[in-house]
Amino acid sequence: MAARKRLLIGLVFVCVVFLGGAVGCQKASENGAPSATAILMQEDQFFRLCEMGIKTAAQQQGIQLSVMNSFGAVDKEMDIIDTSIARGVKAIVIAPISPESSVASLRRAAEKGISIIVYDNDLKADFCKSAIRSDQTGLGKATGEYARKFIETQLGGQAKLALIEYMALSSETSGIRTSGFKSQLEGLPGVQIVAEQDAWLAPQATDVVESLLTAHPEINVIWAANEGGTVGAVKAVINTGNAGKVHVFGTDISEQIADMLLAGDGVLKAVTGQKGYDIGFSAMNAAVKALKGEPVERHVEMPGTLYTRDNPESVQAYRQQLQQLSQ
Repeated sequence: MAARKRLLIGLVFVCVVFLGGAVGCQKASENGAPSATAILMQEDQFFRLCEMGIKTAAQQQGIQLSVMNSFGAVDKEMDIIDTSIARGVKAIVIAPISPESSVASLRRAAEKGISIIVYDNDLKADFCKSAIRSDQTGLGKATGEYARKFIETQLGGQAKLALIEYMALSSETSGIRTSGFKSQLEGLPGVQIVAEQDAWLAPQATDVVESLLTAHPEINVIWAANEGGTVGAVKAVINTGNAGKVHVFGTDISEQIADMLLAGDGVLKAVTGQKGYDIGFSAMNAAVKALKGEPVERHVEMPGTLYTRDNPESVQAYRQQLQQLSQ
């Protein structure tokens, strides 16, 4: 009797697993629409714009889309990829945390026939269908060129710099942006970099820059490599009473950064912003082409846009674009 009961329980368990798997597969391809997972890396304005672009393209192309966020954690990224494999999605559109550490999980997906499209970062692997990102060197160079002119014309060619980077988060993109910025300051004998530190989230960057300004009161120019670093640097300068003494240049554009460029305190001078919406839209469309077997461009680099305090019209135009996209 006990053996018969165990057999019945086992059969019920098998049926439940089988039916559960069938339901999972049905969800991954509901109504016959191809399914895809989009993976963001952070929760900031750039990735929100990328998400808007991805969702718009998916809706236009009839893709059943699931959007997830790894929040910069490799283990979280792996879990999302493994879940996507189990769900039987046809494509993964991802901002990989690392060109190297993200490869293993994505390779497993590619081996299951899933089309892999990366954006914002590259991937050191040959199975990726397309990589779409900003011209990382250009993001640094454009702001660096503007900072050089400011230093020459407004500071008499004399500047003590602090650079706020994100090497621990993404050494490749942070390093490329930083090199681009530095390249524009070469040949200026009065310019000295006195500090380089990591701080890519705004609260963290605020604390780091406040500490730097206390330890190095000679600092009069700060450049940050991303949105969080830029926001944090501006807040730190204001918090320490250094508005008008310390001038901030940065990377990325958001509603908050646009407000800082238009603010009367004069702290933030210029940023080079990425085209997040366009990057996300192009990445999703590349995934659709890959699913259809159409040729896809392997590497796409999009130029950034320079936004400056002395050109408020361009900043206002960006704000209007944000409002239109959010409607």
